[in-house]
Amino acid sequence: MTDATPDPGTLDDHAFAAWAAEQAGEVLLRVRADSGLEGKALKDAGDAAAQELLARLLAHHRPDDAVLSEEATDDKARLRAARVWIIDPLDGTREFSEPPRDDWAVHVALWEASAVGGELTVGAVAQPALGETFSTGAPSAVPPRTSTRPRIAVSRTRPPAFVEALAAEIDAELVPMGSAGVKVMSVVRDLADAYVHAGGQYQWDNAAPVAVARAAGLHCSRVDGSPLVYNEDDTSLPDLIVCRPELAEQIIEFVRRHGTE
Repeated sequence: MTDATPDPGTLDDHAFAAWAAEQAGEVLLRVRADSGLEGKALKDAGDAAAQELLARLLAHHRPDDAVLSEEATDDKARLRAARVWIIDPLDGTREFSEPPRDDWAVHVALWEASAVGGELTVGAVAQPALGETFSTGAPSAVPPRTSTRPRIAVSRTRPPAFVEALAAEIDAELVPMGSAGVKVMSVVRDLADAYVHAGGQYQWDNAAPVAVARAAGLHCSRVDGSPLVYNEDDTSLPDLIVCRPELAEQIIEFVRRHGTE
């Protein structure tokens, strides 16, 4: 924390989430630059360092809140909590372990029971290697689409066959990239127009990105068009669509007709 940064205890939840994600990002950049580790050892060191920091910051500054993290044991007390932070300390470990790739992220989201029967209210996605953080505290205004063909963000290593079929039907271009958070932010940033996934994810993979995308005015749902629900007992949340609103009906209708196999 620099001298210009206010006391984190005085920040509202939006600003706190962004600050915490950025602090974890700084730790990850140091691990990547200074540890001398490679491959799995670098992945594990990054996961552990970011988890330790975020857990400590939340315990100190939001001690009454529950936490659901990819890198910690799931405490089911969260199911009775009024406020639950859903975090992924390092989303995109493969990309993190392949310097100088920048398509990895830190996710920090807040779910509140009082919001419409339980809903995400805060989200921050830091992309430390880009020096950028996207937050519900300062929602992005998604610019007008700059491409003539729709662009669909997909995994750079295992794009789903059904997304390739979807792209063929709507004459879309596939844009490969790393972490789930980066793919969602690519729609926020007008680097893609949609992210469609059905290969299996967990709540921490998409909670913060979805919160940011919703704040930017994008469509966010399951692939069948049903709502994304968080702080469920089962942490699995295997599929989602994040896209420009004008593409949502077309994508959902394709999935209804063809499925995701």
